[in-house]
Parts: sequence; structure tokens; C-alpha cells
Amino acid sequence: MRLITLALAALLLLIQYPLWLGKGGWLRVADLEDQVAVAQKKNDELKSRNAKLDSEVRDLKDGTGAVEERARFELSMIKQNEIYIQILGKGQTQPAADAPTAVPAPK
Repeated sequence: MRLITLALAALLLLIQYPLWLGKGGWLRVADLEDQVAVAQKKNDELKSRNAKLDSEVRDLKDGTGAVEERARFELSMIKQNEIYIQILGKGQTQPAADAPTAVPAPK
């Protein structure tokens, strides 16, 4: 009787092995679910970035306000008859000579 019990216990362990450690086992499924969650989070971040870029592209195509804003902040351009004033902080130095300067107002 003892031999039959040991044999059945061994068979039970052999049946459980694929369930826990096999190719489609619970541990593998949990690992894949974690990978899916990470990929989903990254996809959401990329969708948000793409929506922001799409909005910016539409704004640049349709309106002149976005183009003007980019020219002012990225290229330091100013309109005609406009005065450009730059305030330097304590640790900042005067800008180089190649920096854009204000266009003098016509008299």
C-alpha cells in the first residue's frame, strides 16, 4: 500500500511540473502579463507624445501664431518697430556679438 501511495504522489508531482514551470505555466503567464503592462504603459506615453506633436503640426500648418511664437523663442526674432530687452541674471554673461539685435524704429 505504501508503494502505491508513493507512486501516486510522484505522478501528482510530475503532473504539477508543467502547470507551474512549463512553457505555458503560471509563472510564465505572470511574467508575460508584466511585460504586457510595461509595453502598454510605454504605448500610452508614445500616444500622448504623438497627439502633442500632431496638435503642434496642425497649429503650424493652420495658424501664424505658432510660427511667430517659435521664431520669437527659438530664433530670438522680433517684429519691426519692436524693442528687445534682455535682463541678465547674476551668473549670466552678456550675449555674444552674433546674437540678434533689435531693429531700430524708423523716424
